[in-house]
Amino acid sequence: MAALMAGVFPSAMRADNPPSGDSVGMIEGDSISVEGPMSIESVRGQVKTMLRSGSDVHVKSGQARIDLLEGGSISICGPAHFSVLKSSGSLTVALDSGTIHAHIEGSLSLTVYTAQIQARPLAIGGGAQDILAGLDPSGAMCIRASKGAVRVEQQLTGQSVLIPQGGDVTIANGQLESLHDSAGRCVCEMLPTTIPSAVTTQVSGLASTEELKKAAQPKPAPAVAAAPPQKSNEPVYQVFMPPLHYDASAKTQPEYDPKLIVLVRRARVRPTLIFQGKVEGDPVVAQVALPQPPLPNSAKGDPAKKPEDDSTWNRVRSFFHKLWSPSS
Repeated sequence: MAALMAGVFPSAMRADNPPSGDSVGMIEGDSISVEGPMSIESVRGQVKTMLRSGSDVHVKSGQARIDLLEGGSISICGPAHFSVLKSSGSLTVALDSGTIHAHIEGSLSLTVYTAQIQARPLAIGGGAQDILAGLDPSGAMCIRASKGAVRVEQQLTGQSVLIPQGGDVTIANGQLESLHDSAGRCVCEMLPTTIPSAVTTQVSGLASTEELKKAAQPKPAPAVAAAPPQKSNEPVYQVFMPPLHYDASAKTQPEYDPKLIVLVRRARVRPTLIFQGKVEGDPVVAQVALPQPPLPNSAKGDPAKKPEDDSTWNRVRSFFHKLWSPSS
């Protein structure tokens, strides 16, 4: 989203407003700021920044794109700084730093203007024009004519040279005498055109008898959870009804046919978001079996006692014990 440095008021927000004669085109980019004349417009429900003649643009990083009103586009590779001036079908891009890649379709006349050099693309056989121009930190300027030729002119001396289609040159210190080939020194790919999401239109109708019966029947619960439905952005509903008539002399007004009522729903459908990943829980601590405590001596039991020796002396002692016992 562009960081707009100039003040923006609610009155500047307008939808489907025809552009003025000094309007250049819509700009969008990753990190840009715009100063000077501009306007904020709503296009298909999205807020866009319209550059106008005198706008000063900073592309802080990444790339930006200008969709020209007359056809074509200009891609800017940052960091870059430039301003735009437009007058009666002619567009001048005053490039201070960075690289631009312009693709012109139609009758728009483009001029890339720097402190010492100005370059004008020329169409061949009424075809499209494609030019790449940039300035590196040392001040050297690179120009590539992909489609059509480019006329390069030195502003101080008026000296000019024509770069044919397919030419790729570098100019050092603004001197055309130092012009030499530079195989791909400047690189700035064209950004694709932003295609708005498709707008679907649904027209309602009265339900038939079979549809009402099917809707009344109970539906079994699905065995597997269904995917979430797609989300729509800002649906717009419109109801179209037949003309209503009123007759002051009639006691009862004629009724309209409900079958002629049509409900139209317009919505921009977004694709369903599907998140993929791995869910990890808390680490499980393995349970270590503790050794059993030693059993007490009583639990172990005394060692088996040897049976007493069944000798003659023992039998005699047992006899006298029974003899002298009180029971006897």
